[in-house]
Amino acid sequence: MTTISRRWICGIVGVLLAAVLTTPVSAQTPAAPPAGPQQKLYKPEELDQMLAPIALYDDALLSQVLMAATYPLEVIEAARWVKANPNLKGDAAVKAVQDKTWDVSVKSLTAFPQVLAQMSSQIEWTQKLGDAMLAQQKDVAASIQRLRKLSYDAGNLKTSTQQKVNVQPGTPQTIVIEPASPQTVYVPIYQPSWAYGTWPYPASPPYYYPPPPGYGYGAPLLRGFMFGVGVAAAGSLFGGWNWGSGDVNVNVNRAVNIDRNFNAGRLQNGNWQHLADHRKGVGYRDAATRAKYGKNIPGADGRRDFRGKDVTRPGGGTLARPGGVQRPGAIGQHGGVQRPGAGQRPGGVQHGNFGRHGGAIGGVERGGHRVNREAARGRSSAGGHRGGGGGHRGGGGHGGRR
Repeated sequence: MTTISRRWICGIVGVLLAAVLTTPVSAQTPAAPPAGPQQKLYKPEELDQMLAPIALYDDALLSQVLMAATYPLEVIEAARWVKANPNLKGDAAVKAVQDKTWDVSVKSLTAFPQVLAQMSSQIEWTQKLGDAMLAQQKDVAASIQRLRKLSYDAGNLKTSTQQKVNVQPGTPQTIVIEPASPQTVYVPIYQPSWAYGTWPYPASPPYYYPPPPGYGYGAPLLRGFMFGVGVAAAGSLFGGWNWGSGDVNVNVNRAVNIDRNFNAGRLQNGNWQHLADHRKGVGYRDAATRAKYGKNIPGADGRRDFRGKDVTRPGGGTLARPGGVQRPGAIGQHGGVQRPGAGQRPGGVQHGNFGRHGGAIGGVERGGHRVNREAARGRSSAGGHRGGGGGHRGGGGHGGRR
């Protein structure tokens, strides 16, 4: 090879090497592809499955159940207090717990002992409701409307002597449920496999819990709505849905009457906001919710899961189980496992156990003894409230079947 050829080749190599060395790093390294949308905690069929037992409650009561579900330990404490003070009814029960440390949503539910009894005995389900409310509130609102439309289109959701059903035009259509009388609230019980017509998710049948005994419901129904005793609790309902935005609006004046320590400054544009200190050590299930609220729970409290041995030892609940069912497993900070259930039992009413030990609160050492002490104090002070505000039996004193 001649000297000229060598010089020409070396020159070309030098030019190429210089080009590589002077190229900006950003041009050499391809940009990472944009991250995809974050996977949601619950799919639409899972939301519909868990909300099926309560989606047909009136708007105000439903909103308070879902707010309270974000404080599962306080729900158990309130359920124990109500059980220990059976003579305090409706608004009188709410007045008696004004000085408790529970969230205002939990205090308001003492007017509805049958609701607290169900939430406490089916605590895994309750926590799932709370998890969904914290992580996907707008999706929860959409699920409720989806379920109401199923029931309405099936011809089952109608105005009755206990509640009013108002279908508001628009896209999508909005269905509002209110008490028929503003002074008296009835809590409905229904079999979801009937109420919603043909269930659209055969692999995820709706949850179902028979009515708790002792609240005027009687035997479970296969068809129709069943209403217990009407509750004089107009002053105990402080929340309501803004279906257009998916927010829960708070009536501050009523909330202050329920909880004298209620801080209206916590609200944003009059909408409900979750308070992490009322979790009392129960961990948050998904990463986004933990990042938003978990930082407010100090030390080991922020890492506690809702699993282990339940301090309330509730009885088992049931699921509607056509063709096999999936049971939610222990619900903890890292999620649960759904296990296939047994086939449908004869007669259509299912009585399998939902989480054989009824759910759990692990590591909350102070729960049982403290709740018992509070219940004892409630009994000792009950005499001052027994004379007034007893449960009102509206419309003849007893709900009916429709």
